[in-house]
Amino acid sequence: MLHVIFSVDYEIHGNGDGDPKALMVEPTARMLRLLEEYGAKLTIMADVAEILRFKEYAERTGRDDYGYQAIVEQLLQAIASGHDVQLHIHSSYFNAVHQQDCWAQDWSEYDFAMLPYERMDWMVKTCKEYLESLLKPVKQDYACMAFRAANWSVSPSTNVVRALLNNRIEIDTSVWKFGRRNGAVKFDYSSAPSALLPWRASEADICVPDRNGRLWEIPIYTEKRWLGAFLARGRLYRVMCDVFHKGPFHLSQAKAGQGEPSGPGGPRRRSRLAALKALFDTHAWKADFNQCDGRQLVKALQRAERLVPQGRDLQLPFVLIGHSKLFTPSNEGTLRPFLAHIARHSDRFAFGTLQGMGSFHRQWAAL
Repeated sequence: MLHVIFSVDYEIHGNGDGDPKALMVEPTARMLRLLEEYGAKLTIMADVAEILRFKEYAERTGRDDYGYQAIVEQLLQAIASGHDVQLHIHSSYFNAVHQQDCWAQDWSEYDFAMLPYERMDWMVKTCKEYLESLLKPVKQDYACMAFRAANWSVSPSTNVVRALLNNRIEIDTSVWKFGRRNGAVKFDYSSAPSALLPWRASEADICVPDRNGRLWEIPIYTEKRWLGAFLARGRLYRVMCDVFHKGPFHLSQAKAGQGEPSGPGGPRRRSRLAALKALFDTHAWKADFNQCDGRQLVKALQRAERLVPQGRDLQLPFVLIGHSKLFTPSNEGTLRPFLAHIARHSDRFAFGTLQGMGSFHRQWAAL
């Protein structure tokens, strides 16, 4: 059986602007109401680095301009209602400075995987302790045991895995097979062993299975698809958000192009050739419930079933990713067919959370 896990990165825009009440609290409230209609659960990947800055701002100024109390109340209510809250970190926020209604981040700490071990370990420890001190009074058995890095930055892996294990984090869910980046963060997850099945990760390389590994990688479900498969209203909205809230990816790409020739063989010609190649190539398509419509997600779930080893009663996670800031009212409508499909086929699918999957580790060990 596949356990469908709706994981949402709970954060404002990547460049540090935006109102948390509008980008986090309000859309997540709508998301929770929608999922509860179908008996589904949400795993909120709370960006604690951001939340701690909002807390510090409220304590320093005496003004709750960033909705810290509303965020706390929402996380508490989510846990009390049977949803899940786990850890997401934008590491550039720890040294962020509030300037002109925006958070000026420390871009030198943007790439989590490139931080020194001691700095990384402190960040994970600080954020985990915050979540557990906040949520355990509501749910005594609550544990912060799963992690997702900002922009999926867990490569190189040695320090990441070591820091997570040192803080009793059992699950990472940053990897998406076929995923690649070469900008403000750099990674290539093409060698990941599966787009669906969890694996014990090697400390040397999170994409390499190690039967003695202590950290489980639960990948975000991904497929290789042609460009036409990416057509959806939600994806256009995401592109518009990226245009108006440019972060370090855009900055690094702009710098990389400075001073390059524009004649024959220069960036213009290369960009035309790259665009032509992209039309006929396949690309990493994540199960993103903001950017994919319900019909696309139903088909992906059906294809994922074919990856389940036959003849065994396995409980496996099917991880979707979303972002609170991208969950529009229109997105609610596109998601309903997918939720209804899962609810109608309860013999094949269940709704799950990351913490809830912890009881199935022994099953996965035999894969």
